[in-house]
Amino acid sequence: MEVIAFLVPLALLLGLFGLLGFLWSLKNGQYDDLEGAAWRAISDDDETPAAPKRGL
Repeated sequence: MEVIAFLVPLALLLGLFGLLGFLWSLKNGQYDDLEGAAWRAISDDDETPAAPKRGL
């Protein structure tokens, strides 16, 4: 039962850190363009990176 006195404040503190991190990400615009990244992931880019040239 003594461990609850340690775990409850720890859980509240971790929850507070998670909430603050989420609010910080909202403030900095991390969720502004949700569809752009999805379209970029499935776009058909035919460009392939050039292989590095080896000099002799």
